[in-house]
Amino acid sequence: MAVRIRHAGRYRTIAMALMRHGFGYMVEELGLHHLLSLPRRLIKQEVHESVTLGERIRRVLEDLGPTFVKLGQLASTRSDLLPDSIIQELVKLQDSVPPFPAETARSIVEQELELPVEDIFESFDDVPLAAASIGQVHRAVLHGGTPVAVKIQRPGVMRTMSRDLEILHDLSVLAERKLDWARQYGLTRMTEEFSRSLLAELDYGQEGRNAERIAGQLTEQDRVYIPEIYWDYSSARVLTMEFVDGLTLNHRGEILRRGMELRDVAQRLVEMMLNQIFIYGFFHADPHPGNVMLLEDGRLALIDFGMAGRLSEEMKDALSALVIALMRRNTDSMVRAILRMGVIPGEVDRAALHDDMDRLREAYYDIPFERISIGQALNDLFRVARKHRLVIPPDLAMLGKTMLTLEGVVASLDPEFSIVQMAEPFGRRLMKQRFSGSRLQRKLLGGVADLAETLVELPAQARQLSELLSKGKLKVEVGLPELKNLEHKFSRVGNRLSFSIVLLAFSIIMAGLIIGSSLRGEPSLLWDFPTVEIGSVVALLMILWLLYSIFKSGRF
Repeated sequence: MAVRIRHAGRYRTIAMALMRHGFGYMVEELGLHHLLSLPRRLIKQEVHESVTLGERIRRVLEDLGPTFVKLGQLASTRSDLLPDSIIQELVKLQDSVPPFPAETARSIVEQELELPVEDIFESFDDVPLAAASIGQVHRAVLHGGTPVAVKIQRPGVMRTMSRDLEILHDLSVLAERKLDWARQYGLTRMTEEFSRSLLAELDYGQEGRNAERIAGQLTEQDRVYIPEIYWDYSSARVLTMEFVDGLTLNHRGEILRRGMELRDVAQRLVEMMLNQIFIYGFFHADPHPGNVMLLEDGRLALIDFGMAGRLSEEMKDALSALVIALMRRNTDSMVRAILRMGVIPGEVDRAALHDDMDRLREAYYDIPFERISIGQALNDLFRVARKHRLVIPPDLAMLGKTMLTLEGVVASLDPEFSIVQMAEPFGRRLMKQRFSGSRLQRKLLGGVADLAETLVELPAQARQLSELLSKGKLKVEVGLPELKNLEHKFSRVGNRLSFSIVLLAFSIIMAGLIIGSSLRGEPSLLWDFPTVEIGSVVALLMILWLLYSIFKSGRF
C-alpha cells in the first residue's frame, strides 16, 4: 500500500493507459479504480474487434514509456512464456526517443569521470550518433588521436525505471492474488526476471565486461574484431569504447561493390556466433544488422554488448543433444533434451508431452535438413514446453530469439546458406566432449565429493529433524493405502545409504593402502596377500552391484 500512496500519480497513469486500450476490466478486477477514485464510466469501454490483444498490449506499453517499452522488447524474446500473436506485436516496439541536450551529456560525463570534458577528449561531437530510451552515443577523440564512441546514460533513467519496476512488481503480486491467468503464467516470477535483465542493461560497466569476455573467446579468430574498452574513461553511466567505422550488414549492395563474397561473410558470422554459443556458452544476444559491421579489411566487428546470454555446461549438453535429435528426427531424444533443459513440474504428463513432440517431429519430417531453422525449431519446442508448464531458463529462451535474428541476417546475405549444417559439427563436438574420459572423471570425482559431504552433514540434519519432531513442528500426512509402499521405499533408501557408507569407508581404506604402498615404493602385502589388488576387485564388484541395483530400480 505504501508503494501505491508514494507513486499514486504513476498508478493513475498506468490505469488510464489500460482503460484507454480496452483493459478496463483489469483495473476493476485489481481494485485500482477504488484506490485511484476513477469514474466507473471510464472503465467500461468498447474495444474494436479488428484490434488484436497483442496490438492493444503493444499500445499500452508504448503509451507508458521507456521502461515498459524495454520490458516489452525483453518479453518478445520469451516465446516459451507468451503466444505467437503477442510476440509478433512486441517485436514491433521501437526504442527511439529524442536525444537529450549536448550540455546535459557533457555534464554527466564530467560528473561520472570527475574531469572536465576537455581534459578527457581532444574533441567531442555534440550531435549524437544514436539515441535510445536508456542512453545515447556521441563520437569523440581521445588525446593522442584515438577515435572513440561514448555511450552516456539518459539523466534520471535509473530513478524512473526503478520506480516503474517497483510499481510493476506490486501490480504483479496483486494480480496473482486475484486473477487465475496471472497465477498460471507466474506473473511475479516473470516480472522479477525481466526487471533483473533491465537493471543489468542499465549498468554500462557490465556491458564493458561482456565485450571483453567475448573478445577473450574470439582471440583465435583473426577475422573477427571486438572494439577495445577504455576503462579509465568509463563508469556505470558512461562507457567509452573504440570507435568502429564500417558497413552494417544491411548494406548488401555496398558489400558486393567492395568485391566481398556474401556467402563468406555469412559463414564467418555464423561461425563466430556458434563458437560463442556451443563452445564458450556466453554469447552476444542481439546480433541484428546494426550491431554487426564489416570493416575495410574484411573483418567482422561486433558492437553493443548490453544483451548477453549464458549457457551452463549442463545446458550446452542438452542443446547439443537437441541439435543431434533434430538431425535424426528422434522423438525420444527430443523429449529427453527438452526435459533436461527445463524445470519439470511434478504433474507433467510425459505421455502427452511425447505425443506433442512426436507431432512436432512429423511437422519437420518433410523439410530437408539443411532448411531447418534452429531458431524456429527452438521456439516451437518452447511452445510445447509452455503447454506442459515446463519452466525454460531465460538465457535459453533468449537463445531462441538470438538464433532467429542471426538467421534473418544470414538469409539477407545468402538465402541458400544453412546454419543448421554448420551447427551440426558443433553439436557433435560437444557430445564427444561430454563423454570424454577427463569429463567423466571430473563428474565421478565430483559425485564422490558430494556423497562424502552429504554423509558428513547427515548427523546434523538428523539432529535438526529430531528437534523439529520433538517440538511438534513437523507435520506429515500419509494415506493408509500408501503407507506400506512408503515403508518399502524408506527401507530401500536406508539399505542403499548403508551400502554407500560401507563402500565409501572401504574406498578410503583402499586409498590409504595405495598411498602407503606408493610412499614405501613396494607393493602392499597383508599376511602375504596382495591387499591392493584384491581390494580393488572387491570395490569394483561392490560398485557394479550398486549401479546394477540402481538401474534395476528405474530410479537412477
